[in-house]
Amino acid sequence: MLTLGGLAVLVFLFAPIVVVIVYSFNEGRLLIAWDHFGFGSFRALTERPAIRSAVLVSVQVAVLSSLLATFLGTMAGVALARRPGRWTYWFIGLLLLVSVTPEIVDAVSLLPWLVYLGSDAGLSVFNGGIVRLVVGHSLFSTAVVSYIVRARLVGLDESLEEASGDLYAPPVRTFRRITVPLAMPAVLAGYLLSFTLSLDNTIVSAFVQVSGTTPWPVYVLSALRSGLRPEIAAVSTVMLVLTLLALGLVALVLRRSGDSATDIARTMGGG
Repeated sequence: MLTLGGLAVLVFLFAPIVVVIVYSFNEGRLLIAWDHFGFGSFRALTERPAIRSAVLVSVQVAVLSSLLATFLGTMAGVALARRPGRWTYWFIGLLLLVSVTPEIVDAVSLLPWLVYLGSDAGLSVFNGGIVRLVVGHSLFSTAVVSYIVRARLVGLDESLEEASGDLYAPPVRTFRRITVPLAMPAVLAGYLLSFTLSLDNTIVSAFVQVSGTTPWPVYVLSALRSGLRPEIAAVSTVMLVLTLLALGLVALVLRRSGDSATDIARTMGGG
């Protein structure tokens, strides 16, 4: 019964994804109306400028926001792991607040703030759609990276860093030559997870994007009004493959660093 129950849960979770993958090969006009098998839907990535632009915007924002989130999250994770104190509880509380706040609240808060920065504060860079999307997507990802880096370093002894200090290495060199290499598997894992989180960020994107920089999730929402076409499923399948590849790379990086399956799950969960 446990085996059957487990299989039922897997079917419940993954059956919709399988349906989308199958219908991405539909040559019909609408997604739900199956015509015949073919690869015409995947050609929309190169033949339709609107789809190509939306996908490129999503990938570009994912790369940039992941870099920003990884840098900020790594600094926060190292500080939490190596300089604990009374401030740690307050800071972790703030990170938890960022993690559990509904995305709609973040989106509603970001929009007037970015408009203010771009107009009243005179920072015209925040009028650009890419910059707005990068800032919005990096908020939640920064908290995720902080958890992952902290979980990685908390489980490692500080003896190597202490030995570096005993040998008169400056703090900056100790950080660059010892701390960063120790945390690098978690840093790479955090970057790849941030990348996947950015690809499907819909609510924040819908609020802060401007004309000319429409990401893929917002394009899909707008396509719902006229009916979903098979190319939507085709590009979604491509996005799914990218996400699976990123998660696979996360597991590979942590595995090659010597982590067990339990350690990998704990690190990716920030525990």
